[in-house]
This record gives sequence, C-alpha cells and structure tokens, in this order.
Amino acid sequence: MKHTYIIGEIGQNHNGSVDIAMQLIDAVAQPVVDKLFGEKLMPMDAIKLTRRDLNEELSASAMLKPYNSPNSFGRTYGEHRAFLELNDEQHFEIYQYAKAKGLEFVETLCAKGCLSMLRYFQPDRLKVASRDLTNLPLLEVMAETRIPMILSTGMGGREELDKALEVITRYHHNVSILHCLSQYPSEYSNINLLSISYLKKHYSDYVIGYSDHSIGIVIPAVAVAMGAEIIEKHITLDRNMKGTDHQGSLGVDGIYRMVRDIRNVEMSLGTEDFFISDVVKDTRTKLERSVATIAPVQKGEVILEQNLHLLSPGDGFKWEQRDSVIGKLAATDIPADEVIYPEMLKS
Repeated sequence: MKHTYIIGEIGQNHNGSVDIAMQLIDAVAQPVVDKLFGEKLMPMDAIKLTRRDLNEELSASAMLKPYNSPNSFGRTYGEHRAFLELNDEQHFEIYQYAKAKGLEFVETLCAKGCLSMLRYFQPDRLKVASRDLTNLPLLEVMAETRIPMILSTGMGGREELDKALEVITRYHHNVSILHCLSQYPSEYSNINLLSISYLKKHYSDYVIGYSDHSIGIVIPAVAVAMGAEIIEKHITLDRNMKGTDHQGSLGVDGIYRMVRDIRNVEMSLGTEDFFISDVVKDTRTKLERSVATIAPVQKGEVILEQNLHLLSPGDGFKWEQRDSVIGKLAATDIPADEVIYPEMLKS
C-alpha cells in the first residue's frame, strides 16, 4: 500500500499565537479511525509554518498601505504582517511541540534572512512558495543547506520549474514538486489535476504531489488516486476566525475527514491487475447463478437443456458447464426450481 505524505499547512493561521499553533498540532495528531470498519488509519505526517523576513517582503509603499480589511491585524499591511509573524525562537518552540507529537516539521521560507532559524533547529523539509519559484537567489541559499525541498508550482510553468531545478540540483536532488493553482479558493475548472500525470511522466526523478486550495476534501483524495505522493492543505481551528486563510482552510472535522479519505484511497488502489478477490468468495457463492431445473425431473429421466435455467446460489454448475448436466440421467428426483449438484446425476 502506498503512503501519501500529508502536510497540514498552518502557514500563518496561528494568528501570531504559539498557543493556537499548538492547538492545531493537537488536532493534526489526533487518531484517525474509520468508524465504518474500525480501521485505525495513519494521521497527517507533518505540519508546516511560514516564516517571513519583513525586511525582504514588500516595497516600502506597500508596507505602509492602509489595510482596512475585516481580517486585518493592523492599520497598515506592514503592521498586519508584523502581527502575524512569529520569531525564530517561537518557531523552535512549535517545532519541538510537533516533534513530541510524532509529526515532521516543514517550513516555508520566504527570504534569505529566514535561514536564521537554522541556528535553532533543522526542519525536516523546506518549502518554496509558489511566488518564489522564480526567486533564484533564495532557492540557491535554501539548496545550499541540502535539506530536502518541496517546490510549489502554483504560479509557474515548465520554464520556471526547470530553471528552479537547475539551481537546486547543483547542490542536491532531494526535491519534491507539487502541482498547485494559486487561486484562492481554486475553481474546479481551473485545477487541472492531469498536471499530476504530466509531472510524473516528465519529472520522474522527483516525488510529485499536490498542494490544494479548493474548498472541501474531494480533490486531494482524487489527486492521490492519480498518483500524488504528497498532499498539502491549509488547516485552521475555526474557518470563521479572523485572518486571511481561515475561510479556505480545513477545520478540525475537515482534517479528520480528509485524512480518513486519503488513507482509504491508499488502501483501495491495490495492484495493477484484474482478478477475483478472496473477500467476495462468500458473496459469489450466495449470489451467482447455477444450472437449475425449470420443472420436476424424475429419477432416471434424461435432463434436457430446455428444462434448465439459472438460479442462485452459485455453488452448482455454471452455464458454461451445462454440458456436464445435459443428457445425463437423474440419480434422484429433482424438484422444480432447484440447483442441480453432481450427486444428483448418474455418472
């Protein structure tokens, strides 16, 4: 059975609070049980935070621009961004909490200055946001760490991806590529999941996954069925919380349902073959058809094809085996509408 690496993207849905980030980790680490079959399933594999360096974020005029949105945490966009930013020590605290819960830790780094956190800890993977796929200086310093990297392609095509890979692979080849659409929320007609198949065919040296911005849980599960080996999805404690990404994120119940469905898809994929499963043996016996009488047959009577039809259960002769019945003498009286078994025929 394949295993999909599922990342719960906290991003900045912690709203500037270490405590909220830890509550999200608690939600991610909860056991996932398929209640129908009582199957204990693997939870998410990792959580992801985002680290910005506000000195390398926006132009001065953009930072000073008034930000009057209901989701704003400051008078200007710069104040809003500063409110949401956790420092290196706080990221380290959340990292330790996630590790204690058995989760891996992924960091999206948005500037070269963000590598300062490596003084405190080393994330399991570094994520490159879609907007930074063309930020080649950032990609180079991230690649120099030789920490496994994940590239999101939501704003790029093949040319941008190839240039990014050219820079990173000077240092290492431990790279994953996520198909993505940077439309929030993503309209289904624009998602183009067949890009997963394209990436698996043309970038077969890399792990291919999908970063989802659609509403709901169906698209990530379908992406897994199409071969995605990594799924990334925004998560929140409450979709009605103040903040930029909460409405398009999965709440606590959504986290459970998405992980449940992805793990069940993994189990359902099976092998590329066509065969009769052992688990349908009893059902097959109960429901398939067997050669049976239409009218009563007397002992010693010759059984004719026109006196036969098919009835359940399926533990007798199949229609393709009817030559083993036709023309035979009945060894006993056989009532109408009864399945014919070998012991009812004279050898």
